[in-house]
Amino acid sequence: MVSETVKIKNPTGLHLRPAGLFCTTAMKFENCSVTFKARNGKLAANAKSVLSVLGACIKSGDEIEIFCEGENEEAALAEMVKIVEDGLGE
Repeated sequence: MVSETVKIKNPTGLHLRPAGLFCTTAMKFENCSVTFKARNGKLAANAKSVLSVLGACIKSGDEIEIFCEGENEEAALAEMVKIVEDGLGE
């Protein structure tokens, strides 16, 4: 298992469009579990589920820790971190 903490930079947080991109990216890694926790550590969410991502209510400026476990976990983590750092398409 690998993990990394990133800060949500886009101004609207993980609303529907960025959440969709986040999930689509996670789903590319079929044999790898991709989850994340809000920085407070109280909420865990499945990055492959749009409802789970939206339910996490992640806002701009929030930090999340992304966890990847399984086949190609390092590549999955690198790609997830990159899309967040790139602003999730916004």
